[in-house]
Amino acid sequence: MSETIQSYQSKNKIRIITAASLFDGHDSSINIMRRILQSSGAEVIHLGHNRTVQEIVNCAIQEDVQGIAVSSYQGGHMEYFSYVIDLLSQKNAEHIKVFGGGGGVITGKEIHILESLGVAKVFSVDDGAEMGLQGMINHILEHCDFDPLDEGNIDISRISHRDPATLARCISNLENKGEQGEEIMETMASKSETVVPIVGITGTGGAGKSSLTDELIRRFLSEFPQKTIAVVSVDPSRIKTGGALLGDRIRMNSIDTPRVYMRSMATRASDRSTSAALKEVINLYRKASFDLIIVETSGIGQSGAEIVDLTDIQLYVMTSEYGAATQLEKINMLDLADLIVLNKFEKKGSKDALWDIRKQLQRNSGQWQTDLTEMPVYPTIASQFNDEGVNRLFSALIKKIKTYYGLNWSTSAYMHSEPVTEIQNQGIIPAKRVRYLSEIAETVHSYHNRVQQQMEAATKWGQLKGTIQQLGREGVNQSETLSTDEELLKRLRKLLNTAQQQLDIESLHILEEWDDWFAQHTPIQYQSKVGDVGVDIGDDQRSEQALYKKSLSGLMIPRVALPKTTDPAERLRFAFRENIPGYFPYTAGVFPFKREEEDPARMFAGEGTPERTNKRFHYLSADMPASRLSTAFDSVTLYGEDPEIRPDIYGKIGNSGVNICTLDDMKKLYAGFDLSTPTTSVSMTINGPAPMILAMFMNTAVDQQVERYLKANSKWEKAAQQIKQRFKQAGLQAPEYTGSLPEGNDGFGLGTLGISGDALVESEVYEQIKRKTLQVVRGTVQADILKEDQAQNTCIFSTEFALKMMGDMQAYFTEYKVRNYYSVSISGYHIAEAGANPITQAAFTLANGFTYVEYYLARGLKIDDFAHNLSFFFSNGLDPEYAVIGRVARRIWAISMRQKYGANDRSQKLKYHIQTSGRSLHAKEIQFNDIRTTLQALLAVYDNCNSLHTNAYDEAITTPTEESVRRALAIQMIINKELGTVKNENPNQGSYFIEELTDLVEEAILQEFDRLTDRGGVLGAMESMYQRGKIQAESLHYETKKHSGELPIVGVNMFMSDHEAQEAGTNELIRSTEEEKQQQIAQLALFFERNKQSSDEALDQLKKVARTNGNIFSELMETVKVASLGQISRALYEVGGQYRRNM
Repeated sequence: MSETIQSYQSKNKIRIITAASLFDGHDSSINIMRRILQSSGAEVIHLGHNRTVQEIVNCAIQEDVQGIAVSSYQGGHMEYFSYVIDLLSQKNAEHIKVFGGGGGVITGKEIHILESLGVAKVFSVDDGAEMGLQGMINHILEHCDFDPLDEGNIDISRISHRDPATLARCISNLENKGEQGEEIMETMASKSETVVPIVGITGTGGAGKSSLTDELIRRFLSEFPQKTIAVVSVDPSRIKTGGALLGDRIRMNSIDTPRVYMRSMATRASDRSTSAALKEVINLYRKASFDLIIVETSGIGQSGAEIVDLTDIQLYVMTSEYGAATQLEKINMLDLADLIVLNKFEKKGSKDALWDIRKQLQRNSGQWQTDLTEMPVYPTIASQFNDEGVNRLFSALIKKIKTYYGLNWSTSAYMHSEPVTEIQNQGIIPAKRVRYLSEIAETVHSYHNRVQQQMEAATKWGQLKGTIQQLGREGVNQSETLSTDEELLKRLRKLLNTAQQQLDIESLHILEEWDDWFAQHTPIQYQSKVGDVGVDIGDDQRSEQALYKKSLSGLMIPRVALPKTTDPAERLRFAFRENIPGYFPYTAGVFPFKREEEDPARMFAGEGTPERTNKRFHYLSADMPASRLSTAFDSVTLYGEDPEIRPDIYGKIGNSGVNICTLDDMKKLYAGFDLSTPTTSVSMTINGPAPMILAMFMNTAVDQQVERYLKANSKWEKAAQQIKQRFKQAGLQAPEYTGSLPEGNDGFGLGTLGISGDALVESEVYEQIKRKTLQVVRGTVQADILKEDQAQNTCIFSTEFALKMMGDMQAYFTEYKVRNYYSVSISGYHIAEAGANPITQAAFTLANGFTYVEYYLARGLKIDDFAHNLSFFFSNGLDPEYAVIGRVARRIWAISMRQKYGANDRSQKLKYHIQTSGRSLHAKEIQFNDIRTTLQALLAVYDNCNSLHTNAYDEAITTPTEESVRRALAIQMIINKELGTVKNENPNQGSYFIEELTDLVEEAILQEFDRLTDRGGVLGAMESMYQRGKIQAESLHYETKKHSGELPIVGVNMFMSDHEAQEAGTNELIRSTEEEKQQQIAQLALFFERNKQSSDEALDQLKKVARTNGNIFSELMETVKVASLGQISRALYEVGGQYRRNM
């Protein structure tokens, strides 16, 4: 155990901003750091993930902080941190210290360069090991332990100019009683002629005040385009440490504009809900002549009412969770507030709460003759974009301001100011289905109980049958009479009949047909057919398969090993709880045999431009019987943006993935691969903008077949001439594949660059080609928005809108009979990468899967119309539970699908895809990473995964090189081709340990289902951030044990080399080049030029479809032909809202 490091004790009150860099969702580490900063006494303004440099620097100035701490794990760190330093310098804020970290992604050489440019400290992997978490925090605090007021006096006359730096330093003077405090107070004492409305927003903790405030600000900025707002937000300080989490900014999407100034304050006291300096800050805002001042206080109890003395108009925000109705009598603000907001109205019990609150207001005010609906209680769902309840609240607030201050303010878009009587919540899961996870747990338990009962009955049945057979062969004791013998047999047969009646038809079938079934599966050749033990294979086609493989020694190794037990109970246990691969409950695998001609290996690529990644794909798939392409996108694409010259975007173009922003990019990416052939499948790891990227992919596949049709019908030369003439007449440059085609790329698919296939053939022909193509294209798009909200953070749209688009995708797939492409890859991999342990990964992933099932059913889809389009994607680590995650997931899914949802065989089969753990890749002693990956790959193969992606050893520090990717692919090829035990396809079955572990893991997952149900299901738990909190707690647990050495990691905290380890920076680092970044920006400009006549119309049509609740994905199939990824994202933000970050 390492020695405990004490927290640094600062002389000054330290304020620090924490955030993850732009297009970076890896916020686990920065969350750990901000928690420790808080507990060490700092006031932390946490901005969360995906923050631009402009946002961070503007926040740092407005909040007058001493330090900025940013994590950057997604590449582009050189440009990002350099831009932070430059922008601080431009704004005369060089005194603010900048700290960074990115694990092994930022090399030692890069750290040296960044620190020479002015970054105070970039923490390396070695720093983490040597200093420990608290040691790193102490380093930050020590360097930030100075008083910003010592940086010199400010020009107070600039208050009236609303200069952010001046206002910030004035507030610090007022809060810290600085030398200029009195001078500022005197300035504010002179009366202002301007009338400035002051609105106070208070309420109980967790009521959604920040989200509501943000929604009100958004509407104000839209309705009054010339007006400005000042916001001051107060959060409580911790009594013990003095630290504080100033967490309101993270929920704000509307304040990144010069028209809004915001300051976060801590109470710095335990007995109040406001800051002692709050009154002076309000006066400062008034002196600065802002048009509206909003004061948001920390969550209060029943008696708190301080805000009434500070503001003129008060909003009190609450939820239905206040206890019994009599508790309302104790809430002072129900007497004092002008408007009462009942937020989170979608929650159970809200309608009753609305009546209770209205009735209490009626009592408080004595308005007995007034109708209850006229009480100023406004039901809202602030988390829902464009909520009608918030619309009406905003209108009522403006009306109040107009009346109170005599201002001539009026709204044009929000006309109704009376409370809404019914809010149409975009219900994802119907309220009556909120127990679905516990129902699934009950279904699985019921199934196992039934199996246990059948086993007990089978035991009696077998014992009696054996006794009768024995008696029949040997007779009873020689001394007994024949009549006695017959009487005994008669009684035994009666008992046997009773025992047999306790066995159901399926059990009897298994027991009676077992020997025939066993014999059928033991010859050298096997013909699979319908009606075998357990459940049908799924089709009525016969396929001959070899059941044995010969070893070099000449032994016949069984591909599937069968249990040799003669005990009927054990036979039932095996059939019902295990069964061989391809049979319900699919514990051992969903297909009878692995494909002989195709290994489960996936070919991973994603770097630079589409052309560069296309070359990597062709390199990896050369001489392979099938092309299973796995695509990684750069962070610009992952967040739905277009490449541009701005430094914090520019540095990330083509790093850690391929940059794709147009349909032409997609066509170049997969050029030379026939996307409609059964030997090609494409998986795309993208979530937030998945609908747009998938629409591009589907159009690429369709246009390939248009090209094939034209060539097959001798029409290509005419079409090619038509394309050429089109560009010539418009005076436009035709897009082209940059550079030479790689070996193996015949250019297929490039013929339609710059034009859509529907412009080259008749509409009937195009529609026919489109339908046929969509029915055969193979692959997966991740598109798992629930997991993104819980762990990964590449959400870009509001959760409800993102789920609506997922449902639209599946509805489109059902309409076009897309059977071989998965509309969602329900991912546990990223949950594990964020820090979850294997049980939590599996439980949350399966729970998310069942949530999609419930949502699609609620939309009116039938279970067998969509369940086959669902796929699952897990991480494999080295913990013991990873040996059985596939077994457990397949069994829970199959039992639930059959027993609860009545799904068919195909829907019961959980497709189990694996990627080896990225978290186990360490920047120290990276050569050891291949050893870990090999062991993880072996676990995945033994657990009968349907596909496997093995990480390259150098992914801890860079995009993998050709050499490292080849080594990673070789790992699973050696396992599949050379490891003798893999000749058998069910090696885990029959192991007491594996069976016991399977039961333990399954029960732990089902218990987690119940915990999620207690929190309102997956979506209810997400609202309270249960999943995110649990994942972060487990991440901290892992990191703590790793740093202390309790969790041994070879080469990291033990068995470390005596010699200086090879510096990560000496390895080949894959980064996109300047030429590649410029190429993407230039190609995008040409795309804009080609489509400037049609893009606006297409985007308007897309927004119209979204507003009228049409199928957005169907329209995206058209929009992507003329609009870029960034254009589409921005258009959809207008109608669906942006994702609201949380802690």
